[in-house]
Amino acid sequence: MIDTDGYRPNVGIILCNDNRQLFWGRRVGQDAWQFPQGGIKSDETPEEAMFRELREEVGLGVEQVKIMGTTRDWLRYRLPERYIRRNREPLCIGQKQIWFLLRAKCGEEAFCLDNCETPEFEEWRWVNYWQPVREVIYFKRNVYTKALEELAPLLYPEGTPNRIHTNYLRQQRR
Repeated sequence: MIDTDGYRPNVGIILCNDNRQLFWGRRVGQDAWQFPQGGIKSDETPEEAMFRELREEVGLGVEQVKIMGTTRDWLRYRLPERYIRRNREPLCIGQKQIWFLLRAKCGEEAFCLDNCETPEFEEWRWVNYWQPVREVIYFKRNVYTKALEELAPLLYPEGTPNRIHTNYLRQQRR
């Protein structure tokens, strides 16, 4: 399902624990870390898609999490040219996402990364709030920043923690 602008509707999941740390998953066979996410099927609402993806990728169900909030609107990222599959119709140039902030209401023993035929993650860890912005693949960085900025007041009503700004490209050249 691709919209008329070429964006695939998708959900992003920011899952936190009681210490306000975030679930950070390493993709199978890659040195790439990200939040759980996935496409919205034509017969699903964003919330239904989020719960399906949460079950598939993390093994958690409706009763094991609390929805704290969502982004107000779609957040978009465009794929770099080398990732665009030009031989497919309709052409997908990126993703538009509704982001959900969830709090886990269960123990870590409930997490199961191989709850579907083709698992997304092979390991996971808890990370500090802004760490994903520094570690996610470059073309998703702006969307991660926007989602975390918008949802932060729900997790940090007393004030969002300070971001440690780094120059990613400079770090990679060292």
